[in-house]
Amino acid sequence: MKGSNRFTDDWTARRAVATTLSMIEPQSDEYFMREALRQALKAGKADEVPVGAVIVRAGKVIARAHNQIELLKDATAHAEMLALTQAEAGVGDWRLTDCDLYVTKEPCAMCAGAIVHTRVRRVIFGCADPAAGAAGSVINLLQMPTLNHRCDIAAGVLQDECAEILQSFFRERRDSRNKIDSLEGD
Repeated sequence: MKGSNRFTDDWTARRAVATTLSMIEPQSDEYFMREALRQALKAGKADEVPVGAVIVRAGKVIARAHNQIELLKDATAHAEMLALTQAEAGVGDWRLTDCDLYVTKEPCAMCAGAIVHTRVRRVIFGCADPAAGAAGSVINLLQMPTLNHRCDIAAGVLQDECAEILQSFFRERRDSRNKIDSLEGD
């Protein structure tokens, strides 16, 4: 998705206002979720499902990633998985016990499993995933009592913005497919 389009133009305008406001606020869950939203926007521009993630340690972002499934031809290249790998390299350990993960959409089972294995302290997500969410929507792997680690969870941070970026992306995809279908039907 090169150049300007409705998805990026609308999102950029809203983001400019939010960025200005976040500059005067202390770093908060909303601040870091906006960083994750920036990553999601990069994914959308690359025609990937727009999910973004950042990992924070001691108040600083140590990893940033967005979905790269299509680019890497890798079903495991979810934003969370890529961010976890970056953070592990940055910390020099696979244990991320003093780190928080911010992600725009509720993690799936694969990502939730990796989050538990890396012992992330806290997971903050924007919008729920009622079809495949593994942080409470379908199953809660992040707080499974039988596992050796449980994460604190904060859900719904900038929920509307996180949901809108996904909805806009899929709306544009449907509209494009409908236009192609109508042209082929003529």
